[in-house]
Amino acid sequence: MKKIAMFLLILVALTSKISAQTAATENGSHGIDPRVSAAVLQVLDEYMATFNAKDLKGWEDTYQFPHYRLAGGKMSVLEKAGLRDSAKVFGELQKAGWDHSQWDHRNIVQASADKVHVDTRFSRFRADGSLIGNYESLYILTKENGRWGVKFRSSYAE
Repeated sequence: MKKIAMFLLILVALTSKISAQTAATENGSHGIDPRVSAAVLQVLDEYMATFNAKDLKGWEDTYQFPHYRLAGGKMSVLEKAGLRDSAKVFGELQKAGWDHSQWDHRNIVQASADKVHVDTRFSRFRADGSLIGNYESLYILTKENGRWGVKFRSSYAE
């Protein structure tokens, strides 16, 4: 009887440990400091505001360089700010009817003191407010030289 009780005690302890590890895994591998979260969301707000304003310099100010983007099965690398033409960056979108975009969600899934993974979805709209499309993305922001910025984007947008 003592052996069965001891076995049950060990089984309960192991089950509790496994449950705790599963919960930690489901919540990401790092705790999220509220100050980091606030800083990252502020950068993403600036990112979207400058993008909608078609302010290429302001938009690139929200980046870290080199800046990486994976979309359409292709990786692009922007080594530094100022290498792109505003008309080319925003012109193709405007030809497709784009007027503005907005975040649908921004969920920080993992974070440390200097790197954050953000599960995002944004929508693109025409000037009349009609929807062009929604796009799931993963943004990685890093803190470099005391400043947060978007280092990497993996997007399903074209």
